[in-house]
Amino acid sequence: MNLEVRQTKDGSTTLFVPELNEHYHSVHGALQESLHVFIKMGLEATLARVPQARVLEVGFGTGLNALLTLQHSLVNKATVHYDTLEKYPLSAEVVDQLHFERFILNPELLDYFKPLHTAPWEETITITPHFHLRKLEADLETFPPAPGSYDVIYFDAFAPEKQPHLWTDTVFQKMYDCLAPGGALVTYCAKGSFKRSLKAAGFTVEALPGPPGKREMTRGVK
Repeated sequence: MNLEVRQTKDGSTTLFVPELNEHYHSVHGALQESLHVFIKMGLEATLARVPQARVLEVGFGTGLNALLTLQHSLVNKATVHYDTLEKYPLSAEVVDQLHFERFILNPELLDYFKPLHTAPWEETITITPHFHLRKLEADLETFPPAPGSYDVIYFDAFAPEKQPHLWTDTVFQKMYDCLAPGGALVTYCAKGSFKRSLKAAGFTVEALPGPPGKREMTRGVK
């Protein structure tokens, strides 16, 4: 897959996929989007109600969401078990071109960036005493999560019009089933058809303020 490194408006980097005419993150700010959608509305809300978080990320991508989750775990000494799916892992060469050191302000955090990417696939690795990572080279459609095995899902797939097979009633029923009661799915998407699919699966749907450049985001609660 051909990829181009692009800088977003908050100074952070993302990747552009010419074949899909799609970016991995918001062009208004990759860092701000991840912090708002997945950390604030997803992880922080989860840790406010449970003592530790079991996270499923759909789309490891550049590793930004995982890195920011690790940061929250370090600062707050919060235990996180982090499973992440990625069907097309990035090469080391592409990861190096992202230059996270230019926009991640916490120097300690950069020490963990490479280990997140070099950790072996299909194994559970302890990155810190509070952060446990399992990377799965898998497709969401064939991934078999156990019922009630997660507290929060970071749904960070490409947009519905780019990857429609990942935005179906069947997929969201699977996501609903693998969440524990009170668990939530968070995503940048706010399309009406998507919200209807969440409701059909049983989610209570919340329209929340979006990150910079986007009016709304969505959280679905079981």
